[in-house]
Amino acid sequence: MIKLVRHSVALISLIFLASTVAIPAAASWDDDSHYVSLGRRNGYYIVRPDSRLFRQLGLYEAPWIDTADPLRHGRGADALAFQFNRNGLLIAPPAYVAQSLPYDFYTRRIGSLTVGRATTQDVQAMFGRSYSRANRPDGFMWYYALPVYNPFEESGGRR
Repeated sequence: MIKLVRHSVALISLIFLASTVAIPAAASWDDDSHYVSLGRRNGYYIVRPDSRLFRQLGLYEAPWIDTADPLRHGRGADALAFQFNRNGLLIAPPAYVAQSLPYDFYTRRIGSLTVGRATTQDVQAMFGRSYSRANRPDGFMWYYALPVYNPFEESGGRR
């Protein structure tokens, strides 16, 4: 009887341990945020909203809007993020905050910007003046909202 209790406790402990290890892995399985290198000083980040890389890059003010929101019927926004120093020089690779597949139109343009050479004027020439700004200790961020539509989320993403 004592052996049976020991084996039961061991089995329950093993199941608990396995379930606690599996929960964080299950929560991050679809996070494919990554850096795309296009040379020594060219490249960009593809970042999923609220991913580890999203938080690491400090993109909290990014104006992305969830397409799965039932009130938006599949309409939302991805975002582009650019970090500049106080003189308006790009000091970090741009980031594309994308909920699904990023649009090639934008990845080609942000990939052409060179860190240490591109300026606010270069970014403004590509994407216009409709940006939001967030100040940082070493400079500032510019964010552009990109309207997106996901027809699979039209009924709110939940059935």
